[in-house]
Amino acid sequence: VPKKLVTTVSGCADDALAGLVACNPGLRLLQGHRVVLRNDLAAIRGRVALLSGGGSGHEPAHAGYVGKGMLTGVVAGAVFASPSVGSVLAAIRAVTQAGAAGVLLIVKNYTGDRLNFGMALERARAEGADVRMVVVGDDCAFTTPGKAGRRGICGTVLIHKVAGALAEEGASLDEIEKKVMAAAKVMGTLGLSLSPCSIPGSKPSFQLAEDEMELGLGIHGEAGVRRMKVLPADKAVETMLKHMTDPSNASHLSLTPGSSVVLVVNNLGGLSCLELGIVAGAAVRCLENRGICIARALVGSFMTALEMAGVSLTLMPVDEELLRLIDAKTMAMAWPNLLAGPATTRREEVPAPVEGPGKPQDETGTGPGTARVQRVLERVCSTLLDMQDKLNELDRGAGDGDCGHTHARAAQAIQEWMRSRPPPAAPAQLLSSLADVLLEQMGGSSGVLYGLFLTAAARSLRGRSDSPAWADAMDAGIEAMQRYGGAAPGDRTMLDSLFAAAQALRSLRSPGANLLQVLAAAVQSAEAAAEATRHMEAGAGRASYIRSSRLEQPDPGAVAVAAVLRAVLE
Repeated sequence: VPKKLVTTVSGCADDALAGLVACNPGLRLLQGHRVVLRNDLAAIRGRVALLSGGGSGHEPAHAGYVGKGMLTGVVAGAVFASPSVGSVLAAIRAVTQAGAAGVLLIVKNYTGDRLNFGMALERARAEGADVRMVVVGDDCAFTTPGKAGRRGICGTVLIHKVAGALAEEGASLDEIEKKVMAAAKVMGTLGLSLSPCSIPGSKPSFQLAEDEMELGLGIHGEAGVRRMKVLPADKAVETMLKHMTDPSNASHLSLTPGSSVVLVVNNLGGLSCLELGIVAGAAVRCLENRGICIARALVGSFMTALEMAGVSLTLMPVDEELLRLIDAKTMAMAWPNLLAGPATTRREEVPAPVEGPGKPQDETGTGPGTARVQRVLERVCSTLLDMQDKLNELDRGAGDGDCGHTHARAAQAIQEWMRSRPPPAAPAQLLSSLADVLLEQMGGSSGVLYGLFLTAAARSLRGRSDSPAWADAMDAGIEAMQRYGGAAPGDRTMLDSLFAAAQALRSLRSPGANLLQVLAAAVQSAEAAAEATRHMEAGAGRASYIRSSRLEQPDPGAVAVAAVLRAVLE
């Protein structure tokens, strides 16, 4: 039996409603019943009240659609089970006693729902209430007409919206019933799923092989009309629209080029939002190609089947009047708060920003000559390429085993860059150009960390190249790495080697410092620090998620930095 995060299996429908009401000041429970009502019932005096409902497990339907501009109340059953006659009747009485000018029941076409709502309607009429019922059947799955008719699925939510906007405007029960029935007749919905679902405490409702998807299924875990191999999203959407509009399909929907529709891309509960966005884009593109205008698109979870990893598409042909009702304001929490406007894949893009003023090319620095720069960089690159396997091996214990690849990518990028143009000799320009190369090509966090280091170091070297400037540059680079990377010395990262070298370089600030001695000391400190990371506990970076007992090797980032420093300073 699949795992569920419930308190008790028997109480899950009540607990879900209680949670919704607890978090929503606009909702109230009806005492003794699984009924949710608007908290401002007084506002419906003299207007038509709208009630809907059905089994639980379709959240946010139906209680998410209760609010000004949509439903007055809903009646919930247990998971995938119709609500009781007594609760439906209690809801009708509650709104009638609040002074409603008639009640419209919006019911999905299932035998249980029709029976229970129908029985309550008959009893309420016997008590003198003016009650009507609209049965919604929007499913396009079945190609031959069955006696039971089309099932009511996600399109019902659009009916809640149209009816709610009309009731809010003060329309009569007759008018609402007529307009809602006309809209319901022309719309259609079709579901597609990659998985079944399971009622809390039960096994999955049907089995689907790893490579299969199911077309035309309902919202109660029942299997569909066709099983097929899993298709890419765009092909799956095309298959759905073809089935929905196929004239030989008894439950098809007629779409003529040039007509306007409202599209609902509904998550059946367990699809990731990433996949839902892909399906939505494919649906818009596919409809556009057929010459259909998508006046509005709603994307989200509107009527689900527990955790089913699937999607349904609803199309409702609209005229200006219907569109106005869809756009009308509502306080119902599950209705999206969208800017009214058409959906299109041809939306104009914001033009890319122009790059800022170029870097000064002619900055004079009496830095080492270009040939010397080239020699040093070549040495750094060949060092990193030679170490690739060693660094990957070190990284396997603590990370994802790609530290060597990442550094080799950087080395190849620098070699490529030097082949395309001679590197600038001025230190600030050199470091800042290297930062650009690494940010573009190196990848990983190390690419950004080196980029931060070099960019900050370059700032300290603008217009200076004396020894103290290099000490300042080293400190500035480390400070930038710490500010954004979050590591500190002792956290077992590349920072440990850099920090040790920086401490040694500080003596460049004292007059008469012997440059070569200081550089040699810096390299030795860096190498010693890299070796010392072997005994440290990781405090930052990916390795910090691994228990320290498993990290017997030195940190690959620290080892790489020490090797780069040796290559530069030799």
